[in-house]
Amino acid sequence: MMRNLKYPYIQIYLLTCSRALKLTPGCFCSWMAGSCDCTKRAILPKVMRMLTLEKAIKVIQVAERARQGRLRAKFMREINKDSERQKKADEQEAVSTDQAAVCIQKVWRGFMQRKMTKRLREEEMIFLGMAMDPKLSYPSQNELAAQINKANRRARQEEHEDDYQKSIESVIHQLREVEGPEMKETMKDQIRQWFIECRDATGSFPDYPEEEDGGSALIFVEKTPEELEEELAAKEEEDANKKPKGKEEIKEKGKKGKVEDEEEEPGLKMLPSAYLADLETEHKTFSEVWENRNESKNFSQRHELELIKEEKRKEIEVEIRKQVDELMRQELANWKLAVDKEKSGKVKGAAKKKKASKSGKKKKKDKDLTADRTPESLFEELVEQELLKKADNVKLKDYLGDYSYLGTTLRQSDIEPMPSLSDVRQVVALYAILPLGSQAVHEKAPLVKTILLVGPTGVGKKMLVHAICQETGANLFDLSPLNVAGKYPGKSGLQMMLHLVFKVARLLQPSVIWIGDAEKMFYKKVPKEEKELDPKRLKKDLPKILKSIKGEDCVLIVGTTSDPHSADLKSLCKFYNKIILIPRPDYASRYVMWKELIKKNGGEVTSNLDLSSLAKISDGYTQGHMVQVVHSILTERRIQQLPKRPLTASEFVPPLARIDPVFQEEEEALKNWYAKTPLGKKRIKAASGKEGDEEPPKKGGKGGKKGKK
Repeated sequence: MMRNLKYPYIQIYLLTCSRALKLTPGCFCSWMAGSCDCTKRAILPKVMRMLTLEKAIKVIQVAERARQGRLRAKFMREINKDSERQKKADEQEAVSTDQAAVCIQKVWRGFMQRKMTKRLREEEMIFLGMAMDPKLSYPSQNELAAQINKANRRARQEEHEDDYQKSIESVIHQLREVEGPEMKETMKDQIRQWFIECRDATGSFPDYPEEEDGGSALIFVEKTPEELEEELAAKEEEDANKKPKGKEEIKEKGKKGKVEDEEEEPGLKMLPSAYLADLETEHKTFSEVWENRNESKNFSQRHELELIKEEKRKEIEVEIRKQVDELMRQELANWKLAVDKEKSGKVKGAAKKKKASKSGKKKKKDKDLTADRTPESLFEELVEQELLKKADNVKLKDYLGDYSYLGTTLRQSDIEPMPSLSDVRQVVALYAILPLGSQAVHEKAPLVKTILLVGPTGVGKKMLVHAICQETGANLFDLSPLNVAGKYPGKSGLQMMLHLVFKVARLLQPSVIWIGDAEKMFYKKVPKEEKELDPKRLKKDLPKILKSIKGEDCVLIVGTTSDPHSADLKSLCKFYNKIILIPRPDYASRYVMWKELIKKNGGEVTSNLDLSSLAKISDGYTQGHMVQVVHSILTERRIQQLPKRPLTASEFVPPLARIDPVFQEEEEALKNWYAKTPLGKKRIKAASGKEGDEEPPKKGGKGGKKGKK
């Protein structure tokens, strides 16, 4: 029917109208034939009158263009698929040398272009004055003036120091030549006058004060002869009272001492400051010498001869006093021989007895097993036996860790927090590094001979031992059970080994004696696989030789253990008087450690790396685990890729997942073990505020009846 229409545009027009009414082709054809009964048949003429021919053409154009666009998109998809398929096929084929050369040229030219662009950018910034030219970075006039002033000041200081040293020598020579003879005669006259006054007051010549007590300096103190005689008599009585007493008196004193110990427990109390006296002395010197001193005329800050004379006059007086003491002792002995022959004989006999008793005590000392050998040979032998080792180059600051910021909050909730790694670093410096590194601190601080570091594997116990040696310049001796096994066999060999170690340790102070796996020396029961190693070999002899370490010896024994439960608690605590518990790192410490470890191993911390999340997911992992993970990730190839592909937290998850962490149960077990030690008990008492409380007496029962009787 449609084909019979005379004009083709009429077909288009009618087709457009049918599409506007959404008629199917069959319905449209039947409508044209007059056989369609559709309800839309009456509407079609109206639509034909409303829709013009131009509008119908536009509708058809839109539909046709949409159809062509869909066909074109489908065709392009097929073309792309064919090109990708062809590209994969080409890649599978062997690449020729020309293509490889072209690829290398692309990469190299890109690199050179980026380098040149960077250089041009830097030159532009220098030209604009927004950056400094490294080639022309000369110091300014102010900097040059400051450097010149500094050099002049240093030269002036050296000149003043040389002048000061020369003045000291000239002042000492002048005092000895001019004032020395007068001082000597004055001292002799004063001492002779004292002899005569004591003779008149007591009827006999006094005993000359010993050099250890101060010599004739005691005579120059403003005291009467009677007071000096009383002091000397009181000292003789004290020496007589030092004799051993009866068993009953010793028992009574022992009982009293026990009662006092039970009543007063020292706990965690602050000791009196050993440095307060020095501060008071220096403050007194400042107030007496420098506070009111007029320095307006001494602009060049040169030394003053009067101050030097006052200081050196005291030293020369001490030297002359010793010479005068020797002369006056001989003179006093001559006077006593002439006047008091009987008393002088008794005094000489008593002095001989004292010297004999002192010499007898000295002979009871232990024999030196290596008296015929030089220290160099002993040192060489210990190095060959691997008992003397070189400490690793680590410092205490390398032991990373932050403070416990939640400690106060937990204590307010009656929860005692674990010590932080910063606390551990501070305690190690207080008990180990300061006493070993400073002789003044070692003499005035409480004597600490042994320290035990307890903590899970990987928390840095061995690193702290090496840090102590590096900070103090100490020698490291290794007496670990595994290192000692098979060396110096037999009882005599063991004695020789300990003698060598402790003798060299005293000669080459300061020294650190490390005992790794310290629990093996105090095993409750030795495992079968370790019986051949004899880990308890040092248990008897080492505590004995520990007593020979005196207060002036800078020798420290440091033990490390990760399994203290297998050792006898009583023996372990008896040998180690300080026990330091090292916990797992908390969130703050882990955050700092991840940041520093990544930077130290060549990595970069950018905004793409979420350190907070990384520190959170690494809860339970120790410092050793973190170091292991960082080394596995930051390889040379990965470091070269950092500019293009920065680090992310997700890269650290797979290596962490392959490592077993330290679980909460293991840390709680160590915490409970530490609570059983003497230091742990005192810490709990101090935290709970029950340090001075006493248990009330039990009432009722048999014990109560006995008490009443």
